[in-house]
Amino acid sequence: MTAEATAPVTPLQQPTKQRLYDIVLALFCSLLLVSNIGATKLIAFGPSLHVFGFPVLPIVTDGGAFLFPLTYILGDLLAEVYGMRLARRAIILGFAIALLASVTFLVVDSAPAAPGWDLNNAWHAVLGFVPRIVAASLCGFLAGQFLNAYVVVRLRDRARPGSLWWRLVSSTLVGELADTSIFCTIAFGGLIGVGTLLNYILVGYVWKVGVEVVMLPVTLRVIPIVRRHEGYPVPGAPTTMEPPAQPV
Repeated sequence: MTAEATAPVTPLQQPTKQRLYDIVLALFCSLLLVSNIGATKLIAFGPSLHVFGFPVLPIVTDGGAFLFPLTYILGDLLAEVYGMRLARRAIILGFAIALLASVTFLVVDSAPAAPGWDLNNAWHAVLGFVPRIVAASLCGFLAGQFLNAYVVVRLRDRARPGSLWWRLVSSTLVGELADTSIFCTIAFGGLIGVGTLLNYILVGYVWKVGVEVVMLPVTLRVIPIVRRHEGYPVPGAPTTMEPPAQPV
């Protein structure tokens, strides 16, 4: 019998703790919080162009579009490496932090301004709008991230070698559709025209999915590295190996 056959089980096969989970969790929650504040500003690119009465240009998005797609990449990593239980914990914690920020801004906005501080109107115009943005974000975030994690885990359970890219893209297509539609409708419904709102939803969805696809080569490399660092088995086909079963 060879030495390899009799070798004891290594730490890679028996993970005891998630050494990188806290870092990924902190990044996940930070990106969500910053994106919620950035989303208070609508941004338009390009000249005005209407086709059959529908506003094709300018392209309308918001300030949250710069960082928010990264939360889905981290959400994929959380679900793929750590499983549904720890992914759910991250989603709920992100929800709680965003809710705390919203309540804090609401209280501060309601408090009387100090004599001589003449920026109260500016504060209200920007951060006074955050509670509606956060309410929209929380609804979209919960629906989108839970769908994203669910699709990753379900497809992972039926995985074939080399299928990691497919479940990452599939989960983003489903999760971002729910997230973007819910967020845009709650955040800006009634404040902008229907055509502009549809433009906003479409641009946001295509942009977020596009970021996932562009970052896919990086994600495909990072996930096996994190699995190995955390002590989960990573054989020749790392995309087929799963962490120990966790209760859903």
